[in-house]
Amino acid sequence: MRFFLYLFCGVLTILTISCKKKPDTKKIETSILTEKWVSLFNGKDLNNWTVKIKGHPVGDNYKNTFIAEDGCLKVNYDAYDDTFNSTFGHIYYNKAFSNYKLRLEYRFTGKQLSDGASWATANSGVMIHCEDPKNMGLDQNFPVSIEVQLLGGLGTGERPTANLCTPGTHVVINDSIATDHCFQSSSKTYHGDQWVKLEIEVRNDSIIKHLINDHIVFTYTKPQIGGSVDFNEGLWKSKEGAPLKKGYISLQSESHPVEFKNIEILELE
Repeated sequence: MRFFLYLFCGVLTILTISCKKKPDTKKIETSILTEKWVSLFNGKDLNNWTVKIKGHPVGDNYKNTFIAEDGCLKVNYDAYDDTFNSTFGHIYYNKAFSNYKLRLEYRFTGKQLSDGASWATANSGVMIHCEDPKNMGLDQNFPVSIEVQLLGGLGTGERPTANLCTPGTHVVINDSIATDHCFQSSSKTYHGDQWVKLEIEVRNDSIIKHLINDHIVFTYTKPQIGGSVDFNEGLWKSKEGAPLKKGYISLQSESHPVEFKNIEILELE
């Protein structure tokens, strides 16, 4: 505050003027404009990505399950004989992250392989806070991680996307540890092969948000080790309750063709 004294008609008057600064809107606008989103996929090849498929060693892109084509990273079953045989696969970006926003677009295409599970129809996922793929067992189905489950509509009925599944993990929802395996989001259902925009905001081991087409559809906190796993159970049991502060990002293959594009990350302080 600044104070000014005036003598008016013999009366001493104090005039107060506020010196509180207005928000620097120009600086805020500049910050938004200079956000450094970085592309994780160049649209041409799988450089900087590592494949791990059940039953095959790390780095073996079995039957070209993951390909770069038409500017998209595709889950592709052209070389399969129409059977999946539980060869669950994941493709990992070669760097671990902790605080970030991840955004991409995805869509389901074609038909599911004939022996894929009914729940895996138009089903994929973005796995965050993943364990290192080099540490996975040869026949391990899924990495210990937080799964942002992606589901496509089946033509009729409701089937929300950007749900939460928890292979080897737990989270806190509404101030309580949530120990079920999967939880539905509040998203709409997206039928057919339309592109859907996904964004995930990850704040270390504090809060995680799922957004579909710019709308928040799920929020939870405190990701941590917990629950059943299908490899090295003793090791993970000894770590139960340990917070998940960082990890790898992977995209999933579960027997239905799916495409991803515009995969970008914004690291946060």
